[in-house]
Amino acid sequence: METIQSNLVMDVRRRVAEVVVGQDTVVERLLIALFTGGHLLLQGVPGLAKTLLVQTISNAIDLRFSRVQFTIDLLPSDILGSEVLDQRNNEFRTHLGPIFTNLLLADEINRAAPKVQSALLEAMQERKVTIGNETHTLPAPFLVIATQNPIEQSGTFELPEAQLDRFMLCHRLDYPSSGEEEDVLQRSLTLGLQRTDG
Repeated sequence: METIQSNLVMDVRRRVAEVVVGQDTVVERLLIALFTGGHLLLQGVPGLAKTLLVQTISNAIDLRFSRVQFTIDLLPSDILGSEVLDQRNNEFRTHLGPIFTNLLLADEINRAAPKVQSALLEAMQERKVTIGNETHTLPAPFLVIATQNPIEQSGTFELPEAQLDRFMLCHRLDYPSSGEEEDVLQRSLTLGLQRTDG
């Protein structure tokens, strides 16, 4: 069993490295969170490939991926789902939100109001979501990867202690090294040439 997991980890790292430059530590922490059932908070400025990284990992492991951009006008129902009145038969039916996935990227979580942030608490702790009077079990595995910009404080809400407690790991992303930046540039140039040629 250990060999299978080891091979899986090496394969995921290899597949991610084909798309994302650097970020080996983040990949390791994300896999730790995934295998242990925890959640991950990524802190970093925009442009460090956080979304690309999570999307690439979900593709490498063949998991469903959803991204929710947290904003001040986001509602809990935008994440969890809601009951919608079916006009044809005057009955409510449940519309499941983007949280019903394996990997949920809660992008810039600190930009949403506290009641929206709190909407994730039940899901992160219990792996369940209540919509109306009905409780729905989330798919397994279920992992929340939240991002926040630690520098920009304007228009943000501090994550409450109960929310922070739901994250097993917190990782601060740094800027790529000069060698990694050169690698990104080289890959971008190669992709650009391939696109114009083909």
